[in-house]
Amino acid sequence: MTDIIDELQWRGLIAQSTDEQALRAALAAGPVTYYCGFDPTAPSLHIGNLVQLLTVRRLQDAGHNPLALVGGATGLIGDPKETAERALNDPEVVAGWVDKLRAQIEPFLDFSGPHAARMVNNLDWTADLSAIEFLRDIGKHFRVGRMISKETVAARLNSEEGISYTEFSYQILQGLDFLELKRRYGCVLQTGGSDQWGNLVSGVDLIHRVEKETVHALATPLITRADGTKFGKTESGTVWLDSSMTSPYTFYQFWLNSDDRDVIRYLKVFTFRGHEEIAQLEQEVTERPAGRAAQRALAWDVTALVHGRHEAAQAEEAARALFGSGVLAELEERTLAAALREAGAPRLEAGAELPTYVDMFAEAGLVSSRSAARRALAEGGMYVNNVRLDPGLGPDARPGREDLLHGRWLVLRRGKRTVGGVELA
Repeated sequence: MTDIIDELQWRGLIAQSTDEQALRAALAAGPVTYYCGFDPTAPSLHIGNLVQLLTVRRLQDAGHNPLALVGGATGLIGDPKETAERALNDPEVVAGWVDKLRAQIEPFLDFSGPHAARMVNNLDWTADLSAIEFLRDIGKHFRVGRMISKETVAARLNSEEGISYTEFSYQILQGLDFLELKRRYGCVLQTGGSDQWGNLVSGVDLIHRVEKETVHALATPLITRADGTKFGKTESGTVWLDSSMTSPYTFYQFWLNSDDRDVIRYLKVFTFRGHEEIAQLEQEVTERPAGRAAQRALAWDVTALVHGRHEAAQAEEAARALFGSGVLAELEERTLAAALREAGAPRLEAGAELPTYVDMFAEAGLVSSRSAARRALAEGGMYVNNVRLDPGLGPDARPGREDLLHGRWLVLRRGKRTVGGVELA
């Protein structure tokens, strides 16, 4: 690749830009200061935000100077959604979320050296801004006709919900951010998702009007799934970067379950693997899809990037151990617990005696009924902690407390592929 624009294009990371040739020339001419914003509208970033985080990182690795903005001001409002008005969170809550997001963003960037990153908060230049100053100095440069033509705003205006002036003004605030960062740090490029395009160009237009200078915007595409379902969602909800909201095991499994039609695209977007490595994995998908080498590489890379190599190794080992290819006793309890809860492990009362195997397999949903559990036991198809139960055991057989992993868990398996478990209180 000859430059960072070529690299981003190869990775499928450019959906729109204000003037690609001018941006290419600016990036080639020397270090460019650029920014990307993240609003604290939740206590954690999610995997959709990873696209932006990694794009910021790629630009820094190419020799440019990043500003990571956590929106202590814009987070009090929230970018308009197409469907409905956002709930406004208390300032104290938003301030706490600012700190959480900063802590999540910082490991992705280098804050030392000639291209050191800088964290910024737009509350610093809006907190003392009066309504009159906002309207006279900033608002006068925005034309309502153009503002209502923005895709999200137009959708809301045509809905029963409508849009409040608060959310309508969001694009003005984001434009102000770009202007302030241009004045304070010489920032000339803003990156964001393609759903933010209207907000990105609002800053470009504002700077052109106020400073009589040309700056740039670059939007990455929204990531989709080949089957049409929403990326970043599972049956249990959003896939978050915070390990207390989405466990590293669940996070790993999300990427491991990627469709063959998606996995190469995801490797380009979410990992730092190069052209030759990804080409080799693409060949593996074509020639040996059952091996799922590309999915395993993707799951390892992204989990290690977000949660560290230790958590990635634990998640990988748990995935193997649940199906009899690893040692269950070597798994940390929180990893085992996350894996079994992901499998839907019920919590059973132990009482004086532990439940029977028949009862546990039925309660865990690995068989359709207790009679089916008895048949599975007699046929030799039941495994506990990866050990096959003797078909000669009667229906009243039960484990001992010494069999419990970490004193409370049992891994249950029906045949080779149907895995579950129970938590015994």
